[in-house]
Amino acid sequence: MSVSIVRLRKWFAGLAIVAIAVVAGFYFYARIQQRLLLKNLPAKLGIEVQQSSEGFTLNKSEGGRTLFTIHASKVVQYKEGGRAHLQNVNIIVYGRNSDRFDQIYGSDFDYDQKAGTVEARGEVHIDLEGNTEGKLLDDQSPPREMKNPIHLRTDGLVFSQKTGIAHTDGRVEFRVPQASGTALGATFDTKQSILLLHQDVDVLTDGAEPAHIVAHDGRITKEPRILELNTTLLTTSQRQVRAGLAILDLTAENAVQNVHASHGVEMADGGGVKLRSPLAELKMGAANALEQAHFMGGVQMESNPQNATGKASEMVVHFVTVTVPIQPTGKKGRAERRQSRAQTIDAMHGVVLSRDPAAGVANPQSLTMTSEAMTFLLNKDSQELSSARTLGPGEAVLKTIGGKNAGEQTVVDAQLFTAEFGAQNKLRTVHGTGDVRTRTSQPGMPDKVSSSERLVSYFTPGGEVSRVLQEGHFRYMEAQSSNNEPGGRTSTGEHASYSPQDDAMTLTGNPRIVDGGMTTTADSIRLVRRTGEAFAMGNVKTTYSELKQQPNGALLATSDPVHVTARAMNAMQRTGLAHYTGGARLWQGSNIVEAPTIDFDQKARTIVAIGDRKRLVSSIFLQVDQKGKATTMLVTAPRLDYTDNERQAHYSGGVTTRSEDGVMTADHADVFLNPQSASRTPGPSQLDRIVATGQVLVRQQERRAEGERLVYTAATSTYVMTGGSPALSDPVNGTTRGDSLTFYSHDDRVVVEGNGSSRTVTNTHVAR
Repeated sequence: MSVSIVRLRKWFAGLAIVAIAVVAGFYFYARIQQRLLLKNLPAKLGIEVQQSSEGFTLNKSEGGRTLFTIHASKVVQYKEGGRAHLQNVNIIVYGRNSDRFDQIYGSDFDYDQKAGTVEARGEVHIDLEGNTEGKLLDDQSPPREMKNPIHLRTDGLVFSQKTGIAHTDGRVEFRVPQASGTALGATFDTKQSILLLHQDVDVLTDGAEPAHIVAHDGRITKEPRILELNTTLLTTSQRQVRAGLAILDLTAENAVQNVHASHGVEMADGGGVKLRSPLAELKMGAANALEQAHFMGGVQMESNPQNATGKASEMVVHFVTVTVPIQPTGKKGRAERRQSRAQTIDAMHGVVLSRDPAAGVANPQSLTMTSEAMTFLLNKDSQELSSARTLGPGEAVLKTIGGKNAGEQTVVDAQLFTAEFGAQNKLRTVHGTGDVRTRTSQPGMPDKVSSSERLVSYFTPGGEVSRVLQEGHFRYMEAQSSNNEPGGRTSTGEHASYSPQDDAMTLTGNPRIVDGGMTTTADSIRLVRRTGEAFAMGNVKTTYSELKQQPNGALLATSDPVHVTARAMNAMQRTGLAHYTGGARLWQGSNIVEAPTIDFDQKARTIVAIGDRKRLVSSIFLQVDQKGKATTMLVTAPRLDYTDNERQAHYSGGVTTRSEDGVMTADHADVFLNPQSASRTPGPSQLDRIVATGQVLVRQQERRAEGERLVYTAATSTYVMTGGSPALSDPVNGTTRGDSLTFYSHDDRVVVEGNGSSRTVTNTHVAR
């Protein structure tokens, strides 16, 4: 994560070395001036006498090895005030083990014996250089290889013999192999081994990725060996680190072990991830590589530009050291450098990950994920958020802030959550696994509850939910009312896909809907939650149960289930109306209606069936004569309208009836049925009568009857033809006409009425 501080190692190491260099320089300068110049020089040079000495050298040895050498081109003793002046001073310190080759040099130094102070008139330079070959070389020999000495420069240095404190108000400059910097004013307490950098500490590191480090002031102690920086800021081209106070634990080799940051700690990077906390501890590994950053005391995480935030009691950032190729400056081939990159962030105790709604979207939504522990994975290249994973059960809450669904809230519980992020830390998906449960609520609406084994929510670049998938024993339930009373619609399946744009859910994998007494199965079922509308596709079968018996009904009168099959269905939950298309077939017991399209109203028990050119509406009825003989009649037409409490089936668009008596055609026909309670014979509903109108034609073997209106009575098998000069003809008697013709199915009689008279004609050819 860009929260990782690339080249943080160089910053801490460089600043530590610089600080130790300043300590060492002041220490050597102050101690040598105090102990040697004030004690040894007067005796060696006869300072009591007013004289000058040109070009002298003073050596101090112990155990056959030189500890230090002091050389000045000129020393002048002033009688008045006991002051001495040294010019062109060069001090070389070898150390007791000959492991140093440090130099302190300057042009002019003054010693005030009365005041007990040593003051540099101009610049003081300090070069610190380790010499690991010292014991192997001749005495006072410089190292065969100078390894980039640490260089310091300051002005106006004053050392007090009485207090043991060296002080300067001037500018302090320092340079190390990997950094250079300045500070304004410094104080070194030789007795307590404490160095204070007064203000304006400013450091620049070198290398492929320079860093700029500034602090208000600093403090270095020898026991314990620590470096303190107040109001610290580190800046690179990609990241920033801030801390009110940073305390660095240093090893004997001046390597940084740990960093204790407090008083407002902040890490930010170019990847858009920022961490804030009151306290933080940084753990350093080999070669000052950052291994871990532990933020404590209430941590805030920001992920811009999408306003994703997180918080927890603690967060631990784990870093990995990688080798990064860089563009070479010469022709020697590819160069490389090592840097610490954040890899994961472990958040603990009351973890909350939030994403505020994006501006300018139609339905702004906020998302909040909570868990007791969560791990954030970072992209290894961009250091942006890659994923967030709960380490146990969690909860996700999605709130709609504005738009048509304002006020809607969905709460998701799962055993494990994983959020995936794309470019610019934008949330792409949220995965929930293990006993997933969701509850969607909206003011004035019944709650909607679902459960499954897995859930995936997909988000648009603007932060809106674009789709939700649930898999594994999916179950969806709606309360019956806004008071969340049980008994609403229930849906099941193996897979469910939800689209917030139209508030629609598509079920596959043996889907089933149960809504009161209505159960529907199909290859796929689509539910529009806002309107309650349901669409079923492929092998649709609906069963209507929990029906009450209607004694005055006929086709749909019993309490037996009503079944409907079709290729597709569209059902309205509020009205109870279902529209079936594609080879629809409806039946209750022996009563059957088939048509390309059937509309069934469960509440009113009505049927509207519509045919097409290839297939007509068809239904079968039972007719029982006076002798108790039962026969069936098939009725077909382009359209059927049926209302059960009226026991009237209205056929239109060209009706055809077929029975063993013959065939009847007409433009329209109303089939009236006997009440179910009056039926004494099991089977389809019993026919009472038929009233056919418009171009009525009856054919019974060789007999043919035509007219505009026909009334057929099933019990007596009687046909009464009227309207439009009805006529009956057969090959034997020819054509008979009258105002009204009455004939019978199993009788050769024909009653002809007209001009106020009636007569009977027999011997027509009809089956007896």
